Amino acid sequence: MNNRLTTFTNDGLTFDVIDDGPSDGVPIVLLHGFPQTSRQWSRLTPYLHERGYRTIAPDQRGYSPGARPRGRFAYRMSALVGDTAALIETLGGEPVHLVGHDWGSAVAWSTAAAHPGLVRTLTSVSVPHPMAFVRSCISSTQLLRTFYMVLFQVPWLPEALIARGFRAADAAGSPQWRRARELSRLDDEQFGRVRRDIVDGGALHYALNWYRAMPLVEPRRAVRAIGVPTTHVWGSRDVFMARKGAELTAEYVTGPFRGETLDAAHWIPEERPAELATIIAARVNGID
Repeated sequence: MNNRLTTFTNDGLTFDVIDDGPSDGVPIVLLHGFPQTSRQWSRLTPYLHERGYRTIAPDQRGYSPGARPRGRFAYRMSALVGDTAALIETLGGEPVHLVGHDWGSAVAWSTAAAHPGLVRTLTSVSVPHPMAFVRSCISSTQLLRTFYMVLFQVPWLPEALIARGFRAADAAGSPQWRRARELSRLDDEQFGRVRRDIVDGGALHYALNWYRAMPLVEPRRAVRAIGVPTTHVWGSRDVFMARKGAELTAEYVTGPFRGETLDAAHWIPEERPAELATIIAARVNGID
């Protein structure tokens, strides 16, 4: 595992990878969320590298230019999990420490359930266990917080509206720019990166297919309780994820579990990178 990984393949698709840190360090795989790429981890990874860890962050399906199949069926959860499993196999097939944020967290949960032999530990950030999320939708404000997921099912209109909002950055200070920034809860650097990587980079339509594949239920792939050591991290100022999901998550982990709450919004890897790195390192080192 000393060779640097720049790409890997699965299902005839080619995925870009950022492989950094000590080449002989313990590998930590980082799965990004929407609407971001592997570069969302750029504020976090230096803190992991200084602890001696190697980080492997892929641009996931729809985000990598070489991995943009057409049609929402190609973005069902089993396909996303298959990509992560293929990445770990490419690294040598030994179990890795898996970290996910937002949609990356959902993929991480499902990977740990479907392929427990490939995951040594799991750290989920912002998005709770899938069943905890479902339960929180009927017992808290979660459904209202994520109503945008329903709107994203409409063809093409979300692409047009999101692109318009991010491109309003050309007129910084304009009402459209302020509104787009307010809705996204991103800082200026993040906002610009999303525009370059997702909107201008052509990934937006494919990234939205992750949401459009949600109704394609795969009954046999319901996420079971997780047996690997797990930490779930939630931000107390997260406007997208309710506290209830974080509270319920412990019920779906049979292995060692720790819940962490940070004074942060949804974008924890960028807002609280040092604190998150400490939490990840604690999980990797088996500190419960």
